[in-house]
Amino acid sequence: MREPVERLCQAIGYRFNDPGLTETALTHRSAGSSNNERLEFLGDAILGFVIADYLYSHYGNADEGELSRLRAALVKGDSLAEIAQSLQLGMYLNLGPGELRSGGHSRASILADAVEALLAAVYLDGGYPAAREVILRLFEEKLAGLGRKSRQKDPKTRLQELLQAKKTALPVYTILSITGEQHEQRFRVSCKVEELDLESEGTGSSRRKAEQNAASQLLREIERV
Repeated sequence: MREPVERLCQAIGYRFNDPGLTETALTHRSAGSSNNERLEFLGDAILGFVIADYLYSHYGNADEGELSRLRAALVKGDSLAEIAQSLQLGMYLNLGPGELRSGGHSRASILADAVEALLAAVYLDGGYPAAREVILRLFEEKLAGLGRKSRQKDPKTRLQELLQAKKTALPVYTILSITGEQHEQRFRVSCKVEELDLESEGTGSSRRKAEQNAASQLLREIERV
C-alpha cells in the first residue's frame, strides 16, 4: 500500500493546492497513460535552471567549464536517486504490476525521474519561487559539499575539463628526461597545448607526479591569459 502523500509533503516542505498534480508526479508510465513523463521533462529544465542560477551567484570565480561540471554533478541521475531515497519516495510511487514485481519502487532511474516530476508539480502548483525553495532545500547538503569536492580534483583532471569546456584539444604530455637510480628516479615532463601556444614543465618522483605538476603549472598559465 502506498504511504499517505501528506508525509511526503512534509518531507519536501511544500503542501500542494492541487492534489492531482501530486498524483500525476508520482505515477510511473507503467501504471497508465496519465503519468509523470511530461512533468519529468519540465522538472529537468527547472532543476537545471535553479542549480545553474545558484552556482552562477555563489561561484563568482568559476569559469563556464567548472560551472558546467558542478551542475552536472548535482543533477545527474545518481544524485537525484539519493535525494529520492532520503525522502523514501519509492513508498509513494504508483507503479504498474510489472514494475511492482521487479522492484521498481527502488530502481534509481525511476526514483530520479520521480524527483524531477515532483519538482515540476511544485512549480505548476506554486510557481517558480516555491519550486526554487524546495530545490535548494533538497540540495542543501550537496551544495554545501561542492566546494570541498572541487578542491579535491587533481590538476590533470581540472586541466582536461577546462580545455574541454573551451573546446580546445587536450594537452600532450612528453617525458623530457629521467634521472637518478632506479629506486629514486626523477622525471621531468612537459605539458603542451598546441592551440593555445602554451607549454609547461613539471618534475616528480614518478611520471604521474611530474605530469600533475606540469598540469598545475599550465593551469596557472591559462588563468593569467
